[in-house]
Amino acid sequence: MGGFNLGKIFGIQVRLHYTWFIIFLLVTFTLVNPHWSQWLSWVIGIITSLLFFASVLAHELAHSLVGRVNGVPVKSITLFIFGGVAQMTREATKASAELKMAAAGPACSLAIGGLFGLIWLLTRGVASSVAGMAGWLAIINVALAAFNLIPGFPLDGGRVFRSLLWRFSGNYKRSTQIATRLGQGIGYAFIAGGIAIMVIFGEWLNGLWLAFIGWFLQSTASMSYRQAQWREAIHGLIASQMMTSDYAIVPPDITVNQLVQEHILPKGHHLFLVAEENRFKGILTLQNIKPVPQSKWDMTQVEKIMVPADRLKVASPEQDALSIAEQMDENEINLIPVVSEGRVIGLITRDNLMRFLRTRAELGIESISHPRRQR
Repeated sequence: MGGFNLGKIFGIQVRLHYTWFIIFLLVTFTLVNPHWSQWLSWVIGIITSLLFFASVLAHELAHSLVGRVNGVPVKSITLFIFGGVAQMTREATKASAELKMAAAGPACSLAIGGLFGLIWLLTRGVASSVAGMAGWLAIINVALAAFNLIPGFPLDGGRVFRSLLWRFSGNYKRSTQIATRLGQGIGYAFIAGGIAIMVIFGEWLNGLWLAFIGWFLQSTASMSYRQAQWREAIHGLIASQMMTSDYAIVPPDITVNQLVQEHILPKGHHLFLVAEENRFKGILTLQNIKPVPQSKWDMTQVEKIMVPADRLKVASPEQDALSIAEQMDENEINLIPVVSEGRVIGLITRDNLMRFLRTRAELGIESISHPRRQR
């Protein structure tokens, strides 16, 4: 998602997507009151928008902190037009952990809604502007909780539903499939409802908005299911089964120009292991070369631009591929060397993982016999 970073809270990166400004403007204009001065209306509108932002952020932080306690690290939170999304580096491994994590967000929103409802009760006969702001925030937070509790994956309600199916059936894959299909169905129902509102009642703006929400639910449900299938496909495989040896080994003192002329252009290599006397020193990819001006290729040695070995995450041959993929996501890296007895024997890259999935799909393989961890 595009946007910009706002900083970190509890070690979690918070990002603001550009579409959030649409909500900011909508909330601000919604609270313009003809009985208030223009200056007061704008101040109340802006404060309310910022408090709504804080409410959505609290909702996502509740998910993230409960997830962290239950062994599900969250790397970032992005706030956008439909609310917020927490980027997890791995899925929950227990149904109880997912249930707690999923329920935490709506519970937080309900608590915030109750707090603003109390403020509304205390101020409605004293300060109409504060009461108006608190009343709107109470309603919108309760509505946010209610919307998220719709039992369609990947909404919170869908995750609660999946966790219950998973808990009682013991089948994670089947539970994900059912919850996702329900999420897609709800998305299509929203789209149909939006079209009906536009055609029958002529409410084009409301109908279009409902249909847009339905499209969002349907597409995110489909995407979430593909991600779950991807994780299921590599679950149980180990590094030695997924690694590639399709790379060249070059000495650290070779220049970038020599590398390009002798290895990249004639042989098509894009990935290099840098080693000296069988001692692994680092890794070099085309991304490391791009920032170097071509005029300096003759005087730049690869050891100056490679990623040094001590800055790389490494895997053992027996490490499971799923944990490696999660490690890549968590550290935002695209490759991990596979090391045995101090020697690099292969590399795991995102391309390896994607190529495996494509080959598996082309062969029509539904499952592969390999040792599986107990969930």
